[in-house]
Amino acid sequence: MGTQMHMHMVGVFEAKTRLTALLDEVEEGGEVLITRRGKPVARLVAADPGFDRDRARRAAAGLREASKGVTLGGLSLKELIGEGRR
Repeated sequence: MGTQMHMHMVGVFEAKTRLTALLDEVEEGGEVLITRRGKPVARLVAADPGFDRDRARRAAAGLREASKGVTLGGLSLKELIGEGRR
């Protein structure tokens, strides 16, 4: 989403009056540290997009497709695990 910006500090009053601009900055990769009387009280950062179920399903389907025809050289999974423990 844009170039990473550095975090900068703003006071509560400035944060209230410039919220839209600060949100634009955060959306572009920046961080804003909000202070009260010079002491940090909050950090404004981009929201985590969260878990994308459709993307996970596509990834799992791709893994299943890629593993078709792959064999363990005649060994069972249990035997391979046993070999790894020795």
